[in-house]
Parts: sequence; structure tokens; C-alpha cells
Amino acid sequence: MTRPGVPVPVAVGPASPAPTLLQKAVVEGGATLVELERARGLIWVGGPGEFPDDLPASIEWVQLPAAGVEDWFTAGIFARHPNVRFTSAAGAFAASVAEHSLMLLLAGVRYLPEHLHAGSWRQQDFFPHVGTLRGKTVTIVGAGGIGRALIPMLIPLGVHVIAVNRSGRPVTGPGIPDTVETIRADQLGKIWSRTDHVVIAAPATPATKHLIGAEELARLKPSSWVINVARGSLVDTDALVCALASGAIGGAGLDVTDPEPLPDGHPLWVLPNAIVTPHDSNPPQLRLAAFADHVVENVTRFVAGRKLLAPIDSERGY
Repeated sequence: MTRPGVPVPVAVGPASPAPTLLQKAVVEGGATLVELERARGLIWVGGPGEFPDDLPASIEWVQLPAAGVEDWFTAGIFARHPNVRFTSAAGAFAASVAEHSLMLLLAGVRYLPEHLHAGSWRQQDFFPHVGTLRGKTVTIVGAGGIGRALIPMLIPLGVHVIAVNRSGRPVTGPGIPDTVETIRADQLGKIWSRTDHVVIAAPATPATKHLIGAEELARLKPSSWVINVARGSLVDTDALVCALASGAIGGAGLDVTDPEPLPDGHPLWVLPNAIVTPHDSNPPQLRLAAFADHVVENVTRFVAGRKLLAPIDSERGY
């Protein structure tokens, strides 16, 4: 329990180099910046391979720098420190990733890849393929922070949104109207034939591996676009390539792939209805500032003894 007036010591690691912006965020959140050995909280900016095998006994909480933490589970970090609270950066980068999702979806629906590769005025060839989002249904699989940021971007375009989450509780937040339909993840099979497009923003866990495979793709419409800004493992790449090549779906916009990095010469690079961006929906020049804001909020909560944002649940896997 934090005692009023007693400074709460928090460290930033790895110690060298420690980003100045995060050091400032610790202080702005009301904590005292200290070395790891004296800290109760740790803001970690490295990966699991650099994480200390032994933490000081004083450490109560560790803030991790990424929203996806599957590598941390694989490395056994959480199991080695069962008495430490870990939080991810889930939600910190939602606005940037949501913006990227909308860009990929609009580019696909408006037939932008073909326009960019055109070397002549082929208006009559393009006209039948150019679509709109107005009046369409977009399903967001994994309607957490990214979904809550994306919905207010879609609503003004006249989109009906189906939000998929674990609980089925209505998704709420600024700019999210009551018309948004919410379903539980275990009911996902009911939406494939109903939806026009799908945005994947769910965490990568053993349960979500190949969440979209040949069966799901076959139930989508020939005009449907699949947008993946989560992890490549959520989509069966071989099945996706077949669906794209055969015209079973309209296309795919992928900021993540399986494998990743996507090898040179892979079919996804050359298929005309595939848009691949190199996992840059949250580039470094945007990431650090957004993470610093997240750190300020969680340090503030830690100092006050309040519930932390984005706690990692070992049973759920994220």
C-alpha cells in the first residue's frame, strides 16, 4: 500500500540507454525515478531476451513496451516472476493502428492497388470494381483498444459495425453509437456470411491461431476484404493466398504476415488484390510518444494504488 507523501520509486530499463521521454513520463506520473535495485515499479523498453533473470524483491509491477506479449509467454518470463504484476501496452497505439486499418480497407474497396499499377487510362476496366463502405457491414474481430479507436472512424462513412469480443458486452466509448452490434467470440461463425469486410485486431494466442482459414474465407463474399493488423498467425496464409488467387474474396490488406518478415518472392507480394505493409502501422517515430502517454497514466495509477491499464492475464494469454 502506498503511503501518502512517500515517494514511489520507479525505474526505466534497460538502464542504458534509457529513453529520456520515458524518464520524464515516470516523473510526470508522480513517481521518483531510481535505479532498478531500489525500484517498486519497472518500465521496460527492451525485449524478453534482455529481461533480467532475477528481479529485485522490491519490484511489484513491470510495464512492457508492446501490446502483443506472446514472445514473453514463450520465453517464460511471467512464469518466472509469478508475484509481479505485468502490464502490456495494449491500447497505447490504438489510434495509429486504427488509422492504418482504415487506410488498408479504403484502399482495397476503392481498388487503389490496380490504380497505382496502371500505366494507361483504363476507366472502363476499373469502374466495375470500385466500391464504397457506405451501407456496408464491417466486422472487427477483437474489439479492444484498436476496435474502439476504429469504430468512430467507420461510423461517419455510413458503416454498420459488428464488434467481436470475449464477453459480448457492448463496446462503448467516445464516438461509439448504440447501433454498434456486439457478439461474443464464440459466436464468430455466425457473422462470416453476414459481413462485407473483416478487420482482425485480436491478440495472438494458441486459441486464435488460424482464426481465419479456408472455411471462413469461403463463407465471405467475393467482394470482401480481410484486413489484418494483429498478428500474422491469426490467418492461414496458404488458405488466404488461394482465396486471393481464385477471386473467392475481394482482397487482403496485411500489416502483419505469417511468416514475418514476408520473404521476397512470396505470392502475397505479387497478387494484385493483396496490399502488404511491413508491420509499420505503429512506426517508431509515433510509438515512443504514445507509449510515454501510456506510462504516465499507469504510473499515476500505480502511485495512487488504482487498477492498472492492460494487465496481462496468464490464463488468457495476453
